[in-house]
Amino acid sequence: MARTHHGKIAVDIRDSVPDWAPYLPAQAPEGAPNVLIIAWDDVGYGSMDIFGGPIEAPTMRRIADRGVKYSNFHTTALCSPTRASLLTGRNATTNGMATIAEFSSGFPGISTHIPFENGFVSEVLAEQGWNTYCVGKWHLTPGDETNMSAVKARWPLGRGFERFYGFLGGESSSWYPDLVYDNHPIDAPGTPEDGYHLSKDLVDKAIEFIRDAKVVDPDKPFFMYLAPQAGHAPHHVFTEWADRYKGRFDQGYEAIRAEILQRQKDLGLLPEGTELSPINPHGEPATTGPDGQPWPLLDTVRPWDSLTADEQRLFVRMAEVFAGYISYTDDQLGRVIDLLETTGELDNTLIVVVSDNGASGEGGPNGSFNEWRFFNGVPDTTEGTLPHLDELGTPLSYNHYNTGWAWAFDTPFPYWKRWAGYEGGVADMCVLSWPARIDASAEPRPQYVHAVDVVPTIYELLGITPPEVLKGYTQSPLEGESFASSLTDPAAPGKAVQFYAMLGQRSLYHEGWLVCSVHPPLSGWGHFDKDVWELYHLAEDRAQLHNLADAEPERLETLKSLWFYYAGRYHGLPLDDRSALEQVLAERPRPGKARDRYVYYPDCADVPEAAGVAITGRSYTIVAGVHVDSADAEGVLYAHGGLAGGHSLYVKDCRLRYAFNWVGTHLQTVVADRDITPGAHVCTAEFAVAGKNTDPAMPGFAGTLTLYVDDQQVATGEIVTQPGVFCLVGDGICVGRDSASPVTPDYVSPFRFTGGTIDKVVVDVSGERYVDHEAQVRAWFSID
Repeated sequence: MARTHHGKIAVDIRDSVPDWAPYLPAQAPEGAPNVLIIAWDDVGYGSMDIFGGPIEAPTMRRIADRGVKYSNFHTTALCSPTRASLLTGRNATTNGMATIAEFSSGFPGISTHIPFENGFVSEVLAEQGWNTYCVGKWHLTPGDETNMSAVKARWPLGRGFERFYGFLGGESSSWYPDLVYDNHPIDAPGTPEDGYHLSKDLVDKAIEFIRDAKVVDPDKPFFMYLAPQAGHAPHHVFTEWADRYKGRFDQGYEAIRAEILQRQKDLGLLPEGTELSPINPHGEPATTGPDGQPWPLLDTVRPWDSLTADEQRLFVRMAEVFAGYISYTDDQLGRVIDLLETTGELDNTLIVVVSDNGASGEGGPNGSFNEWRFFNGVPDTTEGTLPHLDELGTPLSYNHYNTGWAWAFDTPFPYWKRWAGYEGGVADMCVLSWPARIDASAEPRPQYVHAVDVVPTIYELLGITPPEVLKGYTQSPLEGESFASSLTDPAAPGKAVQFYAMLGQRSLYHEGWLVCSVHPPLSGWGHFDKDVWELYHLAEDRAQLHNLADAEPERLETLKSLWFYYAGRYHGLPLDDRSALEQVLAERPRPGKARDRYVYYPDCADVPEAAGVAITGRSYTIVAGVHVDSADAEGVLYAHGGLAGGHSLYVKDCRLRYAFNWVGTHLQTVVADRDITPGAHVCTAEFAVAGKNTDPAMPGFAGTLTLYVDDQQVATGEIVTQPGVFCLVGDGICVGRDSASPVTPDYVSPFRFTGGTIDKVVVDVSGERYVDHEAQVRAWFSID
């Protein structure tokens, strides 16, 4: 009970006096506002027109015109770290989120398990009388807890949200998304052929959540965290939206930056003296590490005039697709604002608009038709992508633009997402609007603020003191600082100190200065004791052109020492600069006990890759028990992965087939030499690994794939498996149907297995090779 019962309790209820107060839920204060956080993804500082960029965003402009913009807002250069800070008011490392949720390590700062002592704003507001909704990208659940059998305490409904509709991982296809509704996975309500797109779907559900509550209790405010997939890769959008930007980027990324900067100055976002950061500011790729390590090719920009005409045409289209993607999503978000306006709720809704980090450089210098090549350590080439130019953004792609556009969309700053020591990675747009209480201002606020400061600001504006104990957990102190005073006082002070540590990088903001180490993210350089440190006076040099380390040696050493002080205070160590592929393959806890044999059943929820059988670099055997009822039976028996990479055992045209989709670029298919007949069968695909593939253009593991129907060998072929994973945040393992997106272009029509039934599928990774397949499968399937 909330408090002591003050009624009268007698033997007979007729003689008793009720007191309902102890049993009623908390009520928000009279006239309390709704709170809406819109968290864009990978939208750089200079992307949208409201911050001088070339991408039209009328809905965001509509919000900004009724609110206040912050020109010096910062994040943590990566999705999960920023989102953890944005929703808790604690630093990323204090939240255990110094990396993305899938890359957990057994240390406090990079465990990716946000402590329950760090309460979410949703948990606090739910107890204060707000409805709480999460729609879109979550990316705050550790990879080992995203499967259906896991404890769901770190799913959205476990962290104070009453409703959830979206996806748990860091990204999802906008055409074939990996959707979760509340606490269970669902299929998308449509297909691309029906006009389905994730951005529209998310907005539909956001509107539904708001309406559902308002028709019951119209005075109860809501808190909604609305986090669209846009503009994270894959950049998926209807072709007509991309075509709206035809010709807009023809001049190239170097030339467009000057125009963006001038508009930023005209808007008052940056002072007149602001300069443009140079291309490849450390002389990359020629620059090397302290022991001669090469600069990561991923983090370089190719000069526009060094490109061929075809490459320029390809890169222009990549920008057009991205811009259309953002504009389409902005258009959909406008429907939420329309709803609030038509219901009279808009003026009394506190809206916070941010991006979670700078524009993304995961596409590398050549861009990518399949972004998951990055996580497999496979570089892209323009020769490989050019044939797919017209497919960019379509359901056949998993695309990402090149680093040149990341640099341009972060104008005027150096670098991009993942770079925690440079403004291109951490400086982002921020707009705050609450017309009922805060006057609109055309004058951008220059105070240094950070995502960690948003929650304390919300609490102050709502007049809420967060509880000392929440759900039985004594709460840790908030580490952010409210910037509410700056909303009405442009001269109010900003914050003095902000700590950064992620992916092997270190930096510290202190009273207008920034110290940072020159250590490319995910570089594998190590030897942190040999790092070169730089010093910038950000108050006068936002674009970090003038390194003052030599001119200010005492200040440099003081700030370096302060970094180590805050690293101890906020769990900033150890440093981890391992490559993306190394982190993907790193050992970490997995659900269930270690085993060599996995059993999967039809009609079960997809099993995420982090919770499923790991086949990388191993021999494996896939065995499916099938009853074929008709001669035209076809469809998937077992699928793992999707468009970005994966493999599948299936029946098509009466033949058992196996397809391995290598990083979305090489389709390797093995087909049986005879038809499968009606009746009970055991269908087997057995891969015997021979060793690493010797072709550097196709890294991975080579071996022989053999197909069997019952005890008869029906096909054999040589294949190469991927060096890493298929898509950690994408399509999982399923039986009886394809993954959320087609595994291969060759294989779309038999989406589900029809004309028969599947008993189960067994995947064995013990490495044991079976000569007597009949005896093997009889043991596995209990056949007498």
